[in-house]
Amino acid sequence: MCVDAHQPVPSRLTRRGVLAGAAVLAGTVAAAGPAAAVPGAPASPAPAAVAGAHARTGDLVIRGGTLLDPATGHVTEDAVVVIRDGVVSAAGRAGSVGVPDGLPVLEADGHWVLPGLTDAHIHLSTTAEARAALRCGVTSARSGSTSFYQDIAVRELARHSPGLAPRLRAAGVFVTPLPGDTILADPDLTALARAKDGVRSAEALRRMVDVNAARGADVIKTRVNERAGLPDQDPLTQVYSREQLAEIVAAARRHGKGVLCHSYSEKGCHDAVTAGVRSLEHGVFVGERTLREMRRRDTYFTPTLTAIAGLAESADPVLAERGRAFLPVLKRAVRAAYELGVPLAAGTDSSGGTVDPVGREVELMHAAGLPALDALRTATTGAARLLGLDRTVGRLARGYAGDALLLAGDPLSDLSLLKTPVRVIRAGIAV
Repeated sequence: MCVDAHQPVPSRLTRRGVLAGAAVLAGTVAAAGPAAAVPGAPASPAPAAVAGAHARTGDLVIRGGTLLDPATGHVTEDAVVVIRDGVVSAAGRAGSVGVPDGLPVLEADGHWVLPGLTDAHIHLSTTAEARAALRCGVTSARSGSTSFYQDIAVRELARHSPGLAPRLRAAGVFVTPLPGDTILADPDLTALARAKDGVRSAEALRRMVDVNAARGADVIKTRVNERAGLPDQDPLTQVYSREQLAEIVAAARRHGKGVLCHSYSEKGCHDAVTAGVRSLEHGVFVGERTLREMRRRDTYFTPTLTAIAGLAESADPVLAERGRAFLPVLKRAVRAAYELGVPLAAGTDSSGGTVDPVGREVELMHAAGLPALDALRTATTGAARLLGLDRTVGRLARGYAGDALLLAGDPLSDLSLLKTPVRVIRAGIAV
């Protein structure tokens, strides 16, 4: 035993200090408020969106476009969407919607209007990555973890200044057997450095979950297999047993949090699902037995087809061959999941400063066999439900967030349009 399982995790002072450091690493301190003056540099005014202490949302009328509701598939020509204080107050055909005087108007003639997209697996560690995700049309997201709580700092930036970052469900630090320098992310994790076998005992697993929860994580991220993106690792090697995963899930549930689990092998996938994870990530070799269990338990599948397709383009021959071998297998798994009724969510697994458009993931869902509308739902209504935001995002209807995309044409005829939105609106603010 390397930690006292009953020792409470401090929160106030430690949390404040830890998250202040995370904010510096993420660059959110500079983004969310005036930076210190640099001698000899010209003064720059603070952006209007971040000048105050409270969240700044917008008022906007989107007028004249073709509105698509992913929930129903209904298309409204010559539509009007009214956003007040960052929330949709009305949406419908022109003439049936009252438009208050004095609101700014965005003319959408010739464009399709959609709700903002959700990336259910993305690693956002910096303000630059958060802004890049927004420009790709991602207005909501779920973190796949970061090394030093940067995602929690990005989440707070999004709450304060929604025009700078997607609303985010943060995962904090990865619950993994060998966390490496992530142990340095928090004074209350340093005791785990003494564990000879890494973070594997029930006490150590609970400690990592408890510390994440104390620092404000919304979800918990763990793994059952090694990584596919490192040539010296075998992604079919299992690193946690079903019993260990069950410890993580139980600890997370005590804090009211779900668990997303990195997985590849069929046995690993089955162990993760039967241990009670909320969503299975990657899941290349997931089999029918496990998919049926996922349907029974309402466990989500986030296949991250974009990331696996990216492996096939790697300059490393091992990774390239792995990607070429894995992608068709994963596409078949996605098709089987869809046909069995397993809920699917779009996630790119973007990391390391490169943000892939979640529209690419929607395209790949379609290529795997989903009809265009259902593929779109994996990045709108379906992903929103996974994040617990199904009454907030995924539609442009009264009471939903004022997050919208303008596209150059009909996405149901050409899903590639999702990768290059003409305009992005976040909480009524044009990005």
